[in-house]
Amino acid sequence: MFTAYVAVTIFAALLFGSAAVVYLIGHEFPKAQADMKRLPRSWVPVLGMMLAAGSLGLLGGFAVPMLGTLAAYSLVLYFVGALLAHLRVGSRKLVNWGGFFLTAVAALAVNLAYHWS
Repeated sequence: MFTAYVAVTIFAALLFGSAAVVYLIGHEFPKAQADMKRLPRSWVPVLGMMLAAGSLGLLGGFAVPMLGTLAAYSLVLYFVGALLAHLRVGSRKLVNWGGFFLTAVAALAVNLAYHWS
């Protein structure tokens, strides 16, 4: 179980960390996504910081298990919010969202299974 926990957590931290970088460097993709979802562009850096905090929290969970658990829960909630933003504007392009959401759920599942079972 330890190997699965470490592998999934590191993969998730890298995935969400790289997404955070894309949001924080001012890349055009997150801006276009915000426009499509009718969100203010001023939210893009905030969303990037939330992804960065989640990524760092997952890694911090190796030292403080509760931190990793809270970070994983937070990332799941982040992507539930992203789904609601997609549905609000009638977007059905959910493949990328699904990959990110399933990664967050997997990180939460292995965290709970390893630390709290």
